[in-house]
Amino acid sequence: MRTLYSIPLTFNDGSEADFGRFEGKAVLVVNVASKCGYTRQYAGLEELYGKYREDGLEVLGVPCNQFGGQEPGADEEIAEFCERNFGVSFPLTSKANVLGKEQHPLFAELTRDESGQPVKVKWNFEKFVINRDGELVARFPSAVEPDAQELVDAVEKALS
Repeated sequence: MRTLYSIPLTFNDGSEADFGRFEGKAVLVVNVASKCGYTRQYAGLEELYGKYREDGLEVLGVPCNQFGGQEPGADEEIAEFCERNFGVSFPLTSKANVLGKEQHPLFAELTRDESGQPVKVKWNFEKFVINRDGELVARFPSAVEPDAQELVDAVEKALS
């Protein structure tokens, strides 16, 4: 398994880096969409980011249009929507696939089970918690809100 830190990322402003920019931090990776029933979770994600950012938490939003066409906008439109409606200040990547042949390498790694088999992302706003050592330590379905105790506990543990 290749390390998460070597996976390339393109951010919604066109800048490029690899996941290694988050080395030493806990990261909450979320596939997001602007026209989803869970879109309001952006507010909770921003609140979580604000609460734990100084402790070393990063939230990384990965816009995806693979579930019901719920993220049709261009990268610039997505960023503007997120900032205007939810005050999002955490980083967003450019739009990416989380399923299929063109699956982003980050999601190829995050969705492997212990035997190396893929476990598909089921919908928008699925959440992946990565600890400071770059290890996936928890995964939560879309319905788990950003302020749910089980998610907060996983984030706090990833930060420790």
